[in-house]
Amino acid sequence: MAVIKAVDMSEKMQQEAIHAAVQAMEKFTIEKDIAAFIKREFDKKFSPTWHCIVGRNFGSFVTHESRHFIYFYLGTVAFLLFKSG
Repeated sequence: MAVIKAVDMSEKMQQEAIHAAVQAMEKFTIEKDIAAFIKREFDKKFSPTWHCIVGRNFGSFVTHESRHFIYFYLGTVAFLLFKSG
């Protein structure tokens, strides 16, 4: 179950983000590959340019387009997904 920590995104897009993260976790074990999968899915579904960071320990400070940001956890893994550019 996803725990959303911060969000500025439609409910539909939030569900898509969580779904993409679950799919990525099932397919890949390396965080870089998980992030790449989610980024590519969102670039396809919601047009470029999306950025995705996946990991257990990171800080961030990003600028994002309005209504295109989510930060959530699946278990102990954090996901930061946002559109910029």
